[in-house]
Amino acid sequence: MELLEKHEDILRGRAELLQQMESRREQLNTLRTKHVKEREAARLRNATLLQDLQMIKDHLKVRQLPHPQLLALQTKYWASVEESLPAWEHFLLGKGPHPTDGPGQMPRRAKRQPSTSKDQGLPPRPKPRAAR
Repeated sequence: MELLEKHEDILRGRAELLQQMESRREQLNTLRTKHVKEREAARLRNATLLQDLQMIKDHLKVRQLPHPQLLALQTKYWASVEESLPAWEHFLLGKGPHPTDGPGQMPRRAKRQPSTSKDQGLPPRPKPRAAR
């Protein structure tokens, strides 16, 4: 009798294990199916993105050059910038007058006076207004 009970316990345990193995196999099959679908969706998305990028690349290759008059204006502009660069360099470095100031004109920008506030971290106090 004892052996029969042990045999039945073993058979019950075996049946439970078989059931667990079956459910695990179903879960794995479900996961595999899900991963296959996700991979396919990603592959399609990547293919679409590659096509879009190729279209953009082709469009940029075919893009027309600017109008010849615009190119001429750009060339003249950059030539004038390079020509006036030394005068502006002196001004911006603080070594000379403003490039558009004439000989009899006052300089456009006066040098900034240092702050008189004792604590440099605070803004200067407002000046008192005259009564009207």
